[in-house]
Amino acid sequence: MAASTVNAECIAGEFKDNLSRLGFEVYPLKVGWYNSVLSPNHRLAYPDDTLAVVVLSTPSMFEDAFLPFLKQRGFQGLSDPIDQCVRHCVSSAVLQCFPGQEVDVRFDYELFPSRKPKFLAQTAAHVSGAAFYYQQSDVKDQPWADKKMFGVCVHPRLGGWFAIRALLIFGGVTAGSEMVQPIPPDCVPSREGRIQLLEAFNFNWQDWTYRDIVQADQSYSQKQRDYFSTPPAQRMLLLRNWGFLPKEEDGREQTPDSQIQLNGHG
Repeated sequence: MAASTVNAECIAGEFKDNLSRLGFEVYPLKVGWYNSVLSPNHRLAYPDDTLAVVVLSTPSMFEDAFLPFLKQRGFQGLSDPIDQCVRHCVSSAVLQCFPGQEVDVRFDYELFPSRKPKFLAQTAAHVSGAAFYYQQSDVKDQPWADKKMFGVCVHPRLGGWFAIRALLIFGGVTAGSEMVQPIPPDCVPSREGRIQLLEAFNFNWQDWTYRDIVQADQSYSQKQRDYFSTPPAQRMLLLRNWGFLPKEEDGREQTPDSQIQLNGHG
C-alpha cells in the first residue's frame, strides 16, 4: 500500500486526547530523527519520514488508569501488572483511533530474541522533544574517570516522575514537511547539576532523589510510591492486601524481576 502524507497533529490528535485522560502524554516524531543518532544495529527499519509517536506515563496514570484497570479487569498473573495496564490502554486507543491502519506498537519492556530492546526509550523521548536525555558525554571534565555512567531523561514539567512506555510507528504514513524536530528543554544546564543527576541516578536510584533534580508539577502519590518501592516479586501480595486479588490465591504467580530501565517501570 502506498504511503500517505499527513499532518502529524491530525493523526495523533484523537489518540493523544484518548490517552491524556488516562494519565499519558503523546509526542510525535519522524523515524529519521531517531535513526540519525543511533548505530545501524538499533535503527528502525522504516523510511526517515515515517510518522511515529512516543507514549509517556505521568504520575496520574497510576490512579487514572492502573487502579481502575485492576478493579475492572483483574490482574491476569502472567506478566507485570503495570505492563498489562499500559498494553491495554495503548492497544485500545489504537483500535479506536486507527481502525484498519498499519501500526507497529512497541512497548518499553519488549525484547527481540537477541535480547535487544525493541526500541531505545530515552532516545525516542529526546528526539521527540518530550524529555532531555542526559548522558555521560553531556558532562565536561567528568569526575568518574573510566567508570560507565548510565544516562537518564528529565521531563521539563515532571522532572523524573514519569516513564517512557511505548513507541508507535505508522508504517504507511509519511509525516508532512511542516513537521520540524523540536529541541528538548535543557532542564539541567549546569555541569554541577548534571553531575548531581547522573550520580543520584547511578549510585542511589532507589531513593528517587534524581527525580527531583528540577521542581516538578506532579510527583507520585504515596500509594504509587509504595507500589514501586515494593520488589517486583512481592507486588502480588501488596495487590492482594489492597483488595485487587482474592485472598485465597496462594501467590505462586509472581511478577518477574526486571532490570532497571531508562525511566522505565516506575
